[in-house]
Amino acid sequence: MNILILQGPNMNLLGLKSSQNTEKLTLAKLNKAIRLDLRSKNVNLKILQTHKEFQALNFLQRNRSWAEGLLLIPTSWARNNYNIYETLKVISLKTSIIYFSNPFSFGTNEKNSIINGKDIKSFTGNPIETCLEGLNSLLK
Repeated sequence: MNILILQGPNMNLLGLKSSQNTEKLTLAKLNKAIRLDLRSKNVNLKILQTHKEFQALNFLQRNRSWAEGLLLIPTSWARNNYNIYETLKVISLKTSIIYFSNPFSFGTNEKNSIINGKDIKSFTGNPIETCLEGLNSLLK
């Protein structure tokens, strides 16, 4: 199975955010945990972290035929980025949206998100466990 992982604005600062509590987690550690979990599951990944909307849109559009699922950590895009939301609706890719609970939250949650739909399922919690839960949902 081919899966895209799109990590939105400020995800590169996950380590800085997590340094404010006792659990140290960087984006590299999160991605390593994801790859480790998927190693024996015959899954191909393409991962992009970006702040730039046009790069995110290009990533989704260029890989829409290759991918069978999307794990999206939208951060602030979940509140106000209609371009990404519209692209998700058009490409109709099975999607898991990930929101982090405190102390890892970037301030966006499922309740204030514009991103929803029939092919979109939301997950909230600790970054590693929630990403793995979202990925396992895509694999079913």
